[in-house]
Amino acid sequence: MTNSRQNVLMEALPYIRKFHKKTIVIKLGGHAMVDHNIMNTVVEDAVLLHYVGMRVVLVHGGGPEITEKMKMVGKEPKFVGGLRVTDEDTLEMAQMVLAGKISNMIVSMIAKNGAKGVGISGNDGGLVIAEKTGLKKVQVGDKEIEVDLGLVGDIREINPQLLETMLDAGYIPVVSPLALDKKGNDLNINADTMAGELAVALKAYKLISLTDVDGVMNKDRTELYHRLTLKNIDALMADGTISGGMIPKIQASVNAVRHGVEGAHILNGNAEHNLLLELFTDFGVGTMITASMISL
Repeated sequence: MTNSRQNVLMEALPYIRKFHKKTIVIKLGGHAMVDHNIMNTVVEDAVLLHYVGMRVVLVHGGGPEITEKMKMVGKEPKFVGGLRVTDEDTLEMAQMVLAGKISNMIVSMIAKNGAKGVGISGNDGGLVIAEKTGLKKVQVGDKEIEVDLGLVGDIREINPQLLETMLDAGYIPVVSPLALDKKGNDLNINADTMAGELAVALKAYKLISLTDVDGVMNKDRTELYHRLTLKNIDALMADGTISGGMIPKIQASVNAVRHGVEGAHILNGNAEHNLLLELFTDFGVGTMITASMISL
């Protein structure tokens, strides 16, 4: 073994010790949802985290695949301010893709990598109770507008007992971002929001959001911010540096940190083993958001 490999392992040791028995919520998204090779690498990393003693919960989106399936049947998806507008046809497609195909695929990959996964959605066991979103204010360019997102829900209650039971039994839960309202009506939930709220409910130590970009970039997209505080985020939101599809990820991260999650990370899930490099190296590879500028 080379010295460089030894150094990487020794650099990881204090982090492995610190994260042992801690809960980590990982939101899977971006190109990984349609590229099985990328997804398998991410799942390998998640299983490694599981076997070094972390309590791992996976929350998956499926936007690219839902969009692809919709176009196959001649329906053009609609987005406003980075958020999907969901009508009845879109919700039916989301249910098939999220709770069916994608969840089963991830559980199978977990099994092939030697661990036990369980696929559930927010519908199961009263995990997530939501209500239909009213008119929602979203930022489009330099304007704030109100839009009806359709059959999309705002989370009102999370009952994490089912997830806690699975984690205690040694399973890796795989959660689809769907929920019911109090009358039993189906609703679609933004996956970033779902991951953030679950992290809070589970008192998670880390929230990780995997996406197609390296993290939070400056306005010219030439520099990656490796460390940001809540105060930094406020400034970057105000001047428009954070925009579009990054907004729900930032909002979920900020909410999680404000409610006790020690660190929220946004990073590129397409590069091999970025998840491990972000968690187990001093500098990391993505953006870490904390309440204040501390070393984790």
